Amino acid sequence: MTPLDKPLKRHVDIDGHAYTVVLDAVGLKLVRKAHRNGIELRWADLISGDGATSAALDEPSSQSRV
Repeated sequence: MTPLDKPLKRHVDIDGHAYTVVLDAVGLKLVRKAHRNGIELRWADLISGDGATSAALDEPSSQSRV
């Protein structure tokens, strides 16, 4: 396997909106284009099961979807 030693950025289209996904050694971040705040999810939280709860309760993420 190739180690994730530097951030990997990809663009995705979700429901007609452009987003940037950034994967790095700490976790992932999903940000709507032209916005600063997004959803951040650490790998450790994802493995422990806390990731879904923290992402769902993240207030800026619900505002960025509008």
